Amino acid sequence: MSNKKFILNADDFGMSKAFNKAVLEGYNSGFLTSASICANGKAFEAAVNEIVPECPNLGIGVHLNVIEAKSLQDFTNSGSLTDLSGNFNNSYLKLIYLANNSWFLEQVEREFRAQIEKVLVHKKPDHLDSHVHVHAIPKIFELTCKLAKEYGIKQVRTQFEKFYLVPDIKKHLDIKYPPNLLKIILLNFFTIKNREIIKQYELQTNDYIIGVGYTGMMDDKTVLQGLSAIKDDAVVEAIIHPCSFPKKKLKSQNQIEFMITQNMDLKDKIQRLGFEIVNYTNEDVEKFKK
Repeated sequence: MSNKKFILNADDFGMSKAFNKAVLEGYNSGFLTSASICANGKAFEAAVNEIVPECPNLGIGVHLNVIEAKSLQDFTNSGSLTDLSGNFNNSYLKLIYLANNSWFLEQVEREFRAQIEKVLVHKKPDHLDSHVHVHAIPKIFELTCKLAKEYGIKQVRTQFEKFYLVPDIKKHLDIKYPPNLLKIILLNFFTIKNREIIKQYELQTNDYIIGVGYTGMMDDKTVLQGLSAIKDDAVVEAIIHPCSFPKKKLKSQNQIEFMITQNMDLKDKIQRLGFEIVNYTNEDVEKFKK
């Protein structure tokens, strides 16, 4: 049995019906093994009532969200987590600053609890992660681990990505690439701190992630090249944001990421690199991480 584990995870499940359809098709006709659901997504009810029952072995994470769309709790008279319409209104940098305030963290905890409990009504999640990696902020990460422990969720995503280069000059000339490099530096720094917090709470996490350096540019090449850079035994999670739309001549980035799930040649190459394709519910992942 391989000690190299690979998890292909679709973030933003429940955000729209197009995301939901991509999860269903990615699971049924591809090799998508895991999806992270947004409890405050517009298509959440459709996701849990129409898609999840059709995907019995799909791993489900809670995609904690305090940066986009509406909150589940009412904060309009109690703080600055949302605007007066109940929409989250803080940038990532502002969240880093506000995370040092206990009163603000209390609001985040209320919202995180509401989102986790909303998912628990329908499905026991196997891991926690977040929209735009907000839970990577160490103070918020500690709160996330506290809730994971309380709700019996064993895995919390961390974001350490090995630096690697895809042999495609267009990606490196893309305006998105320089900011993505800064994200790697920041998230790797946070992960070094957060791994200590994981140990304190006796939880488990992935060793590496793929999907930060090439955010907005993910395709089969970025996944394969990222995995090729990892030589040691490890649990690796690749993050994609797939959408399934009617066929168009010009494919969107979300459609390109959906096609990752359908690429059986890529699946074969991943397995030939020595990776077993699993999700966080897999017992071998838990045994390996102990």
